[in-house]
Parts: sequence; C-alpha cells; structure tokens
Amino acid sequence: MARLLLLTPQIPYPPRQGTALRNWGLLRGLAAHHEVSLLTFAAPDQDTALPAPLLDCVARAEAIPQPERALRDRLRALLTTAEPDMAGRLASPAFDATLRAWLDAYAFDWVQAEGIEMAPYLNAVWERENPPRNANVRVAFDDHNCEYLLQQRACATDRRNPRRWIGAAYSAVQWRRLRRYEAEVCRRADLVIAVSAADARALQEIAPGVEPLVIPNGLAVAEYADFERATSLEQPALVFTGTMDFRPNVDGVLWFADQVWPIIRAALPQVHVYLVGRRPHKRLERLRDVPGIVITGSVPDTRPYIQAATVYIVPLLVGGGTRLKLLESSAMGKAIVSTTLGAEGFTAPGDAMLLADTPPAFAAACARLVQDAVARAQWEERARAFARAYDWAELLPPLLARLEG
Repeated sequence: MARLLLLTPQIPYPPRQGTALRNWGLLRGLAAHHEVSLLTFAAPDQDTALPAPLLDCVARAEAIPQPERALRDRLRALLTTAEPDMAGRLASPAFDATLRAWLDAYAFDWVQAEGIEMAPYLNAVWERENPPRNANVRVAFDDHNCEYLLQQRACATDRRNPRRWIGAAYSAVQWRRLRRYEAEVCRRADLVIAVSAADARALQEIAPGVEPLVIPNGLAVAEYADFERATSLEQPALVFTGTMDFRPNVDGVLWFADQVWPIIRAALPQVHVYLVGRRPHKRLERLRDVPGIVITGSVPDTRPYIQAATVYIVPLLVGGGTRLKLLESSAMGKAIVSTTLGAEGFTAPGDAMLLADTPPAFAAACARLVQDAVARAQWEERARAFARAYDWAELLPPLLARLEG
C-alpha cells in the first residue's frame, strides 16, 4: 500500500465542476487501495472546515484559503518574469509552509499535484536537502489540460476577431511560457498523467522521452445513472453546465447565443436554453435580455438540470483535455449535441452524440432531437453505453499499479 499526498486547487467535495469531479473521483478511488492525505486550497465560496465524506477517505487533510491575486500583481509578473500566469495564480506562503512541514512530519511515497496551478508546489519536494524523512518521495503530475495547447488555440481564435486582439496578444505570450513551464514539470516528474491520448501526444512533443500515463476523466457512473430528481424547466429545454467564467465556456456560450440560438428560436419558439453554473462572466450579462435564454448562476447540484434537459449541448470552440460535462450528461442518458472539439479526447464520440461545428448544423441537430422523440431515445441509449466505459472502476487500475511500483 502506497502513501500518497494529493495537492488540489480547491476542496474536491462536493464535486460541482470539472476539476473537483476529477479530483474527487481520483481521491476516492485511490483511498480505497492506498493511504491518502490531502492538502488543498479552499476556494472563496468554500469553508475551510472539510466535509465528512472527504474526511472519511483520508488519513489527514487540511484546507488553506485560496490567495487573492490582484491584477497589478499579474501584470508585474507578466513584465518582470518569464513564468506563465497560471504558475503564480495560487502562490501562497501558507500552503508552501504547510506542505514542507508535512514532508518533514509524515511519511509519503508520492506527492501528486492536480493541475498546472499546483505544479509550483512540487518544488517543495525537489528543493529539499538532507531531509529528515521522505528522502525518496516521488512526484506525480496530473495535467488536467494540456495548458499550452489550450492557450495556443485561444490565441488562434482571438486573432480572427479585432475586438479580441488584446486577448490574442496575452495568449500568445502565455502559451509560449506555458510550453516551456509545462515541459519542465513533465521532465522532472517521476510520473506524468494525461487525460487523453491527444493530450499525451501534445506533451510528448514538448518533452520528448516523457511517456504520460493516460487516465481519462471519469465518473462513478451509477451515481448519475440512478439519479432521478429533475428541476422544473420550461420545456423543451436545452441545457449547458459549467463554470461560467472559464474562458472556453464563455466563448462557446456566446457563439451559441449569437449564431446558433436565433436559428433554433426561429424554428422552435417554444424552446428554452439554460446556462447553468457559478460565477457568470460579465461578458454573458447581455444574454439575460435574449428571449428564451436563462442564466441560473450557481446551483447546489447540476444534476437536476441535466436530468430535466430535453437535449444537452456542448458548444465549445476552444479547449483541451476531455469534458466531464459530457460524461455527466451521458451517464444520465441525455441526447447530446456537441462540437467536434467539445468531444475531443474521447473514443468514438460520434457513436454517442451528434457532432456539429457550424451554426446551421448545430441548430439542425438540436431541432432534430427536440422534435423526434424516437431519434432522441436512440441517442439517449447510445449515451448511456458510452458512459459505462468511463466508470472510475474501469479507469483507475493502471494508475493504482504505477503508484504501487
């Protein structure tokens, strides 16, 4: 049995969005076979008092409040360092001190950083000289997204829109910095974990010789497949869920609202679309005045909204990794319309959902599933079958074996 220390950017329970969903699945699955400790940040909307379901899984755990990072600090780092912005987003002397104290006080075989924002804390392992214990502790880096690739794609997208040229310039700087930084972390880690084969290949391009272990995003599928409680929505309902200040989500929702929604609304005026997720970005405010579009803001649980959906939509144009929202909706047996990029990283997604990349095609796919109950039922069953391959029980054995080695 290995002794693992997980470092996470927010408390992974309750698992309400992509990062927490992955981290909770990993933590719970690993804890069933190994001794797991957790050092985590608490997001601004989280209490540092850890919930009982999480504490029941771990040997020890502590939460440190996420630091506040002012815009002037980000600009200073942009101008005076060569580090990517994400490497400094969660810079916290308190977290670093606690981690170093734990490394001196407790025995660990592995320290595993969940995502690029936590990678700077691996220096606490790499920089130690003559440690009293944990002299041979190994490092695992779980790269939730191939971050340099995500920023590179954002840059390419923004360059096509003069109003987004400032954003394009920012992304142009950041993807190059991330490429160097991500490559360095991958080369130094004893184990690199990627969420898809595509991400693994992208990491190998910048860090030749590194062989990432692919552990896709997963779910405890039964917890979604058996979920029956639905919230009350105006029907027919299209539903999208996600953190609503995350750039790929914001861009995708705006594309859908501006270019796809008018086509759907003209053909099916009774349809509503629900944008479900916390921290709606100010760029989305104008959508509140668009007939048929509902922005919910934060909700305790997204599953009742997914359960109430006639069709689940994934209108993403920028991104990397794999989308847990697709697994959630698939496990709940929803008919799905996604862009090809939105479904990237999964095996044969076209067998489980309709893929469409232009506004007319996306609108037509949504309309077809709304209007044709027989076709919708067929795609719902395909989605359920697709999700079963991504149950954590199926995905975790290769990681468990590597950590035991």
